Amino acid sequence: MNRKRITRRGFLGTAAASAAAAVGPMVLPRGVLAAPGRPGANDRIIIGQFGVGGMGRHHLGRLRDHVVAICDADEEQLATAMQRARPETQTYRDYRRILDRNDIDAVLITTPDHWHGVMTVQACEAGKDVYVEKPSSVTVEEGRAMVEAARRYGRVVQVGAQGRSMPNAWKICAYLRNGEIGKVSRVECWHYENPVGCDPANNGPAPDHLDWDMWLGPARWVPYNPDRVHFNFRWFLDFGGGQVRDRGAHVLSLTSWFLDIDDKGPVRVTATGEPPREGLWDCPTTMEVTWEFEDPELTIVWSQPGTKPDDTEAPFGAVYYGDKGQLTVGGGDGSGIGTAVDDYEPPAGGAEVYRSPGHHEDWLECIKTREKPIMDIAPSHTVAKLCIIANIAYRLGRPLEWDHANERFIGDEQANRMLGNSGRGPWHI
Repeated sequence: MNRKRITRRGFLGTAAASAAAAVGPMVLPRGVLAAPGRPGANDRIIIGQFGVGGMGRHHLGRLRDHVVAICDADEEQLATAMQRARPETQTYRDYRRILDRNDIDAVLITTPDHWHGVMTVQACEAGKDVYVEKPSSVTVEEGRAMVEAARRYGRVVQVGAQGRSMPNAWKICAYLRNGEIGKVSRVECWHYENPVGCDPANNGPAPDHLDWDMWLGPARWVPYNPDRVHFNFRWFLDFGGGQVRDRGAHVLSLTSWFLDIDDKGPVRVTATGEPPREGLWDCPTTMEVTWEFEDPELTIVWSQPGTKPDDTEAPFGAVYYGDKGQLTVGGGDGSGIGTAVDDYEPPAGGAEVYRSPGHHEDWLECIKTREKPIMDIAPSHTVAKLCIIANIAYRLGRPLEWDHANERFIGDEQANRMLGNSGRGPWHI
């Protein structure tokens, strides 16, 4: 495949002209033979994986029988991952070689956040379905490009905010949507602080096993530091964005789903925080964010550290305040979800909620049926925007008025310039 540079302007400008030629969704009845480039309903879905460190190895273990190719910019990560992969799994240093393979149906993107946008758009362009880790994007503009690419090319894109697929998540959702605590007007999230660290004295050449230029990809160039790569990318505003984008993508995903506001957005965001006093990690140690909605009338607060309610041992979560009561939801990612409504049964004729068979299972099933998965890229983009505009408000040190429909700040061009980035080298959206 001759892959050319993707620019946002070019992508949007050609979308309408190319719509007729794009591959649209196809529903395959169970038992039929595979169509070209798509698995049959009873066939094994063939997956390639981008990034195999940390959570990437967890996903590889879960989807081992489907994964035939893996890639990573770090040869040591590849070697470690091969201890979990099938022996015949092929390894690559450049993910584009996997996109070029016609035998691969879908890709699993478990890289650091700054790669999610470029890889997802290119995978959709290549005709692959996608599972991409949360948060879906680093900027609002690349998140919008991801949604548009999924729709233009008819791709199934699941985002790894797996809280919606946890065993009792559907029950909590039904409890709140059936008005058991009345109309919810306020949600207060709590979470522990961001860490402090990364010694600039450790900046230097990258080790031979790591392709530092490829690891950085579309991000701005910075010197290699062992405390910058792998898990620690989370603590830089330009890369991971701290707890509000990392764990917030889980907690706020549940809030958006529980309250049925996947297509809604705030009108105002305010964020304050205490900058770190030492080290290179630049995310605020403490942080307080308030998102104000008008439709519906709702206030969501994110507090680091906040106050953990007495009725939970969870280290993070949210309290939902309704006009008839309140509900504490502790956790929300792989650690589980705890509430006092485990035995709840929705009333006859009440609001019904989809029960996911599991996050990976939901994605694989939707690849066959061409339905949208439980954490489709569009609602994930809505959630990611909350986290992104919170960090922008913190960095600028002032409240910001937000136009959800047009994805722009009102009357603040400095803030609007922070909604995208120019990319680096050949890596652009």
